[in-house]
Amino acid sequence: ELYPRIRIFKSYIAGILLNFRHLGWAQENPRKSWRKYIGMASGLSLVVCLIGVYLSITNWHERTALSNSSVFHNYLIFVFVEFLLAGIGAFLLIRLKKNDYVAPWIVLIVGTHFFWLKNIFNDFSLYILAVLLIGVAIISLWLSKKLNVANSAITGIGAGTVLFSFAILGLIRFLMA
Repeated sequence: ELYPRIRIFKSYIAGILLNFRHLGWAQENPRKSWRKYIGMASGLSLVVCLIGVYLSITNWHERTALSNSSVFHNYLIFVFVEFLLAGIGAFLLIRLKKNDYVAPWIVLIVGTHFFWLKNIFNDFSLYILAVLLIGVAIISLWLSKKLNVANSAITGIGAGTVLFSFAILGLIRFLMA
């Protein structure tokens, strides 16, 4: 069973921590006409995050999947490995003068991360999130060239949109529980 507090947690994590990063990337080299929409999306993400933070604090007593210490320990190990892979890949891409591929690489790693989280949080929607993020990472390589913008612009807008939608879904699922 999906813990209600996890739904809230996913809303503010997806809404701000991840979404701000991705929408920040989107501002690297988008079309000029896109900037105001990216800015509005960032502001809206902040609102969703703050709602999630408030709901999480007011439901702090609820158990989560991470309440089990062995599950939490495994989660931390996986997150460490994920950060390590993302960091090493980004470092190598930068050293190889392929900076434009860093954002898609990070989103690819984050997308893969959600496949593993499905089992921890017992939430099938994480598979959908994983596939969508991996798709964004791959499609951004082609679409950015077609639109003549940085990979990070397409990666950021795509991942930001997916994560924002997921944050809203988390809030709706919490409110309906």
